[in-house]
Amino acid sequence: MEHIGIRSTGVYLPSNYMTSADIARESGLPQEVVENKLGFRRKPIPGPEDHTIEMGIRAARRALEKGEVDPAEIDLVIYVGEEYKEHPLQTGAIKLQGGVGASRAWGFDIQMRCGTTVMALKVARDLMLADENLNTVLLAGGYRNGDLIDYKNPRVRFMYNLGAGGAAIVLQKNLGCNQVLGSRVITDPSLADAVGVTAGGTKVPLTPEALAQGLYTLDVFDPQGMKERLEEVSMPNFLRVIRDALRESGYSTQDIGYLCLLHMKRSAHNYVLSELGLRPEQSIYLEDYGHIGQMDQVLSLELGLKSGRIKEGDLVVMVSAGVGYAWAATVIRWGPCQ
Repeated sequence: MEHIGIRSTGVYLPSNYMTSADIARESGLPQEVVENKLGFRRKPIPGPEDHTIEMGIRAARRALEKGEVDPAEIDLVIYVGEEYKEHPLQTGAIKLQGGVGASRAWGFDIQMRCGTTVMALKVARDLMLADENLNTVLLAGGYRNGDLIDYKNPRVRFMYNLGAGGAAIVLQKNLGCNQVLGSRVITDPSLADAVGVTAGGTKVPLTPEALAQGLYTLDVFDPQGMKERLEEVSMPNFLRVIRDALRESGYSTQDIGYLCLLHMKRSAHNYVLSELGLRPEQSIYLEDYGHIGQMDQVLSLELGLKSGRIKEGDLVVMVSAGVGYAWAATVIRWGPCQ
């Protein structure tokens, strides 16, 4: 039976960091609140050359080198990074394709905010199984939405953890290991207008007046409504996508070896592990990285492999959420590779 496997991954992180002390000074929050409630000690922030697509290119080059993949082998490039990138209305996949030298490939962008990479694994797997001409696919992108945070705005406190970086995954048909299995995606349109950048679209053009008012930063448009709705659906939907993706793959929560979980507040992280019956060592809390959007799961995977928490034969579950609001999970049977 045909299957899709992960040949290699790559992560790029800027060398500059913002610490919990920096966040405390900018926001007025006590440092212990940043560390214990928001759940991070530091996060990478972009340097002058750390542009969004460029960070995806750097991560992709690392993945290709690790997997000993010739860029000419790539049939398709899918950009999974943020829309906030080098230029508006720019197709990231095509720039990324050129940046890695994928001369035979074609490319397109895909977007579901911080849920993109996990959702894109499903899209890529389904495309590859349906199209005999797609044998090697590159998923890559970057993220630096931390630029859009106003630390004086308490409505976006849950996004003070936004950092910067890039990640990439190389998929190959019938690889024989690291098999991508089932997925589950949930979207909730009642939260479609909950979070965004006010100015810069067709409703509120980006004018000097809008810039002066600070309308180019991320904001929560209905804080109380969003809080009430997320309290009702967020944790149940995290658990639902995980359980449904496992069920589609022929497994249950008892089979999970490692959970690649996005960065969230520590209490929520611990709650998810507890509800799934997982031990703390079956995941990694990204307190030294913050939330790098749709890159978190690839970073967690690499950290899990490096630390020995992921072993050959383990069932790995990647799970994410993105404003909009969306939840996604994809199951991977890790190893064994010959």
